[in-house]
Amino acid sequence: MHQAKLFLSTTILLLTSTLFFTGCGKTEQQAAAPGGGSGGGKGGGDASKQPPKAVKVTQASQRSINRTVEAPGALAADEQATISFKVAGRLDKLRVDLGTPVRKGQFIAQLETQDFQSRVNQAMAALQQARVRLGLPPDGEKDDITIENTALVRQTQALLQESKSNLDRTSQLVKEGVQPRAEMDRVESAYKVAESRYQDSIEEVRNRQAVLLQRRAELQSAKQQLAETTIYAPFDGSIRERRANLGEYLSAGTPVVTVVRLHPLRLRIEVPERDAQGIRAGQPVRVTVEGEADFASGRIARISPAIQEQSRTLIIEAEVENPRGKLRPGSFAKAVIQTSSSNSVITVPPSAVITFAGIQKVFSIKDGKAIEINVVVGRRENDWVEIVEGLKPNDTVILAPGNLAPGQPVTVGK
Repeated sequence: MHQAKLFLSTTILLLTSTLFFTGCGKTEQQAAAPGGGSGGGKGGGDASKQPPKAVKVTQASQRSINRTVEAPGALAADEQATISFKVAGRLDKLRVDLGTPVRKGQFIAQLETQDFQSRVNQAMAALQQARVRLGLPPDGEKDDITIENTALVRQTQALLQESKSNLDRTSQLVKEGVQPRAEMDRVESAYKVAESRYQDSIEEVRNRQAVLLQRRAELQSAKQQLAETTIYAPFDGSIRERRANLGEYLSAGTPVVTVVRLHPLRLRIEVPERDAQGIRAGQPVRVTVEGEADFASGRIARISPAIQEQSRTLIIEAEVENPRGKLRPGSFAKAVIQTSSSNSVITVPPSAVITFAGIQKVFSIKDGKAIEINVVVGRRENDWVEIVEGLKPNDTVILAPGNLAPGQPVTVGK
């Protein structure tokens, strides 16, 4: 037992000595190594002792930018119409299909016209008959007449004048005692009958005038129905949907096609209340759609008079130019509304700004060496970045600094 304890103690003492001398050896090696322990910069070296690096520089510039509001939205057709016939019939012609571009007034579809043409012919014949009964030529557009000049009235007027002459003559003869009183009564009755026939003739002519107007209206109605067997595009656009087929019998009002206007489009967006104060009608809007590299231009056309209580947003509609039809109704879009002009801001090229651990920086030059400057950036565009804090106008910044280290010598290249 005593030997075992002695062996264990000896073993522990040997291990402790080995670890001690090993540690001392490493410390001496580190001390002997050049730049060991306290060196800085990349690879543990001093950045100021690194070879100079050729860099390109530019100056921070001032520019005036416009304050904008960004909001998502959806594109919709400015006008959309479902076209149908006002009369019933069988579809005979259909000249458009899905996606067909149309111009205002362009022929779209037509029903069979035989029955409607027959109604026009019947109405025309009835109108001619009514004109002839009034003493007018069968064809013509003017229906004005003088009642006293019609044949019917002239005939009864002649009979009335004859009866009046007989009455006057008989009255004189009765006074002279040449004819009896009974003859006077007969002549008076004949005069009253002639007078009644004259009034009847005037009423008959007026009735025929009314019939003529009715026949004229029936002809116009028949022609209108014939015209309504054809439908035309109400505005420039494209066929969004075809809903009827050739040979199909269509009731009045049955949809045939749906036409949408593609230029301009209507963009409906909801702007948060905090950003809505500066929005006015007529302000320019830049619209981008996923999958399209280019942006479309538009203007604010309509603004809701009230904020939506539930979402606390303001509904705005813009008219978006789409002359080539590249944008499609129903697409989601992002709108950038230019609300006002701001004061001058400091900007640098995007390549001058680097981000490390969430901190944005730029590099400048002082005494021939690179220095690091923390900055706060604002709005970004394709060719510039707004610097809110950290730089002044005309400050020099290094483009694309890459792995440049603070304090490293630099030379400005062309």
